[in-house]
Amino acid sequence: MSSEPIVSAETKHYIPSPKQKKIPVSATAFRVCADPNNLPFTNKKGEGFENKIAELIARELHQPVEYTWFAQRRGFFRNTLREGLCDAVIGAPERTERALSSDAYYYSSYVFVTRKDSNFDIVSLDDPRLRQLKVGVEIIGDDGNNPPPAQSLADRGIVNNVVGYSVYGDYSQPNPPARIIDAVANKDIDVAIVWGPRAGYFAGKGSVLLAVVPVVAEENAKLPYVFGISIGVRYGEDEFKEKLNNILSDRRVEIEKILSKYHVPLVAKPEHQLDLEVGE
Repeated sequence: MSSEPIVSAETKHYIPSPKQKKIPVSATAFRVCADPNNLPFTNKKGEGFENKIAELIARELHQPVEYTWFAQRRGFFRNTLREGLCDAVIGAPERTERALSSDAYYYSSYVFVTRKDSNFDIVSLDDPRLRQLKVGVEIIGDDGNNPPPAQSLADRGIVNNVVGYSVYGDYSQPNPPARIIDAVANKDIDVAIVWGPRAGYFAGKGSVLLAVVPVVAEENAKLPYVFGISIGVRYGEDEFKEKLNNILSDRRVEIEKILSKYHVPLVAKPEHQLDLEVGE
């Protein structure tokens, strides 16, 4: 599972309930909660890059991977990790309030996706052409907590020419969040602004050549477009977190090879980061 990074409008601090029963980490398996239909991150066939990273970690722990499958929706962390159905979520945004996060094992950004034959070469949300072009953005819901590009366009008054694509999509179809990339290839929209790992993977899957270009943050940007991704564990499992940190550090080269194979756009860690909130 790799939740769409969203930015909280308010600074909040998740405090684990003292009434919550402590759930021990399994000593016999690396128990992971993941979405069964969410490439390039995870699927039930084990084809996602987070599946591969889970397998790598399990080998280091000398344990098998055991999955609890749960669709990536609101309530994911609350209904899985915090209920003790697993001990780790491989794709948790760094510093999320919903879990204790490991060190980030990669940083990626939102990107512009266009057809290469369009020659748009858009790199900034301040590009004036975004006011005329048909722009696709990923959306989460109608409660104001949407990914940064959707919020940033709305702040600029770019609304009427924007088409929203749910990050959840039609779950009856394989890889539902890929529809926004398909829309660019099919010329249903001119440009899409998409979370990098998803864009990098699906942009190379079709017959139409697509360009993937990181969103360059404007000076004094209110919202971030770069996020670190970590492994989420339950609060209180500091020893387990440190064990995972050691594995992530020791196996960094192998992890980077996995990310490269899936065309994940990697960027440097940002100097400043805002608090963010991700699905419960």
